[in-house]
Amino acid sequence: MANLIEVKNLKKYFNTSRGMLQAVDGISFNIEEGKTLGVVGESGCGKSTTGRSILRLIEPTSGEVYFDGRDLLKLNESELRKARKDMQIIFQDPFSSLDPRKTINQIISEPIIIHKLITNKKEREKRVLELMETVGLAERFFNTYPHELDGGRRQRIGIARALSVNPKFIVCDEPVSALDVSIQAQILNLLKELQKNLNLTYMFITHDLSVVNHFSDYIAVMYLGKIVEMAPAEELFTHPLHPYTTALLSAIPVPSLGEKTERIIIKGEVTSPINMPDECRFANRCMYVRDECKKRIPELREICTNHFVACEFPLGN
Repeated sequence: MANLIEVKNLKKYFNTSRGMLQAVDGISFNIEEGKTLGVVGESGCGKSTTGRSILRLIEPTSGEVYFDGRDLLKLNESELRKARKDMQIIFQDPFSSLDPRKTINQIISEPIIIHKLITNKKEREKRVLELMETVGLAERFFNTYPHELDGGRRQRIGIARALSVNPKFIVCDEPVSALDVSIQAQILNLLKELQKNLNLTYMFITHDLSVVNHFSDYIAVMYLGKIVEMAPAEELFTHPLHPYTTALLSAIPVPSLGEKTERIIIKGEVTSPINMPDECRFANRCMYVRDECKKRIPELREICTNHFVACEFPLGN
């Protein structure tokens, strides 16, 4: 499979009163067409900023983002507007991401109208009903408002809106974190089915490793703006090489009777993301830290086939 998304040395810095906040600091990765890259890490690591920078919902500081061979960061406003039809996003909060003054029909129709895909009103309404059926929304909700529906149905509206322009790539920004567990499973199954039927490519952002394991083909682990490990999902779970990844995996709840699972407790203070020193971002909290770790920023390098890690002393090597 060819790469649909190619990200090279992407950076997003924010100028603050205390200095430069390095939200995303020189990350690179590819996403194959029809595949899912899961991006995980704790809050504030730069996951959502990465997704929004790729779509240019916020402008990156520097780097290259290739979509189907075109560098999105070099497109002018008119060219970017046309390209947005192929790239969509599903937001985390299924309520605040929907306009409370518009009906479900109006919300799903809006991208179709903006991109002038269907100008005939009856044909457009027919397309909206098709999309509602695709995501599991009953026809009776056609003229209802978001506040009249529960979280699961609201998120289905967000998915239908994203699908309305027939995109190739969708950034799923923690799309199930605000939902009940039973509803989460329904939405994840829906997204997986849509990917299979429509050949969609996903960037799936989450902090829930148990979710990303079943949903993703590849997983990138982020820490303070850097990718510290990236590998196929099964490989990452069975053979983690970075101390931070190992600690994250140990935190996944495992249902068992009488058998206790070992938890790795991360100690120490998180390094400030403002004016960060040239050292390993995880050095202050790593139980395996050595002097060499504080002399330079480790590069993301391939340790074994398709398994990359940014650590001077990878575990098990």
